[in-house]
Amino acid sequence: MHIHGTTHIHGPQGINAPHAPFRGQPTQQSPGARSADRVDISPAAEAAVQATETGEVRQDLVNQIRAQIAAGTYETPAKMDAALERLLDEIG
Repeated sequence: MHIHGTTHIHGPQGINAPHAPFRGQPTQQSPGARSADRVDISPAAEAAVQATETGEVRQDLVNQIRAQIAAGTYETPAKMDAALERLLDEIG
């Protein structure tokens, strides 16, 4: 790497980066040898999707929790301790 200061102007450069990997001829694969794309959905995400599709969201509970959060009474020391224990179980 050469640093020439703020007044040095360099000439034009090519559009291909010098670090581009060599791309030779692609290997020929038979149509049956190609791998298929695959998506894995976690059980929690599957439950969330299923709840929104079936309308199983308990709106009364959601409203109750939102009211507790707005009032500042949702986070209690017992809930924080339980959340901390779950976090420690998860990472430990």
